[in-house]
Amino acid sequence: MVLQQTVGEVMSAPVLTVTAETPLQDAVSLLNDHHVSGLPVVDVDGVLIGELTEQDLMVRESGVDVGPYVMLLDSVIYLRNPLNWDRQVHQVLGNTVGDLMHRDSHSCDVSLPLPKAASMLHEKGTQRLIVVDANRRPVGVLTRGDVVRALASAQS
Repeated sequence: MVLQQTVGEVMSAPVLTVTAETPLQDAVSLLNDHHVSGLPVVDVDGVLIGELTEQDLMVRESGVDVGPYVMLLDSVIYLRNPLNWDRQVHQVLGNTVGDLMHRDSHSCDVSLPLPKAASMLHEKGTQRLIVVDANRRPVGVLTRGDVVRALASAQS
């Protein structure tokens, strides 16, 4: 029964990972070659420190959004705080995974009940949860597709 399954029983494993120092082109190749939309980013000890997603790459390709502004007497007055552009500029000019990744990755424990994980996927509006062990090392990935497959197999 799906309600009694844990994330560890339905997750996709093994998981591909990259480091913050991985060249961006290598990470893009991994995403493309393995048909995945995100990669966990780990430190030298294999501990999860972030995530690189297709969305991060879209920011790079779309450029910096300076936001709304008005011109007044030959001066530009920005209606959004320009100090917040730093991350976007860094992403657009970045060459490594660390330049583009975000540190607020969505993760869960391998023993989390599947219904709770499905709820997290829905509430956080994410496509995947990075499944970690007790030491925060990635051991798998749970996607929305994994949840749907688990539901389908339970009805067979």
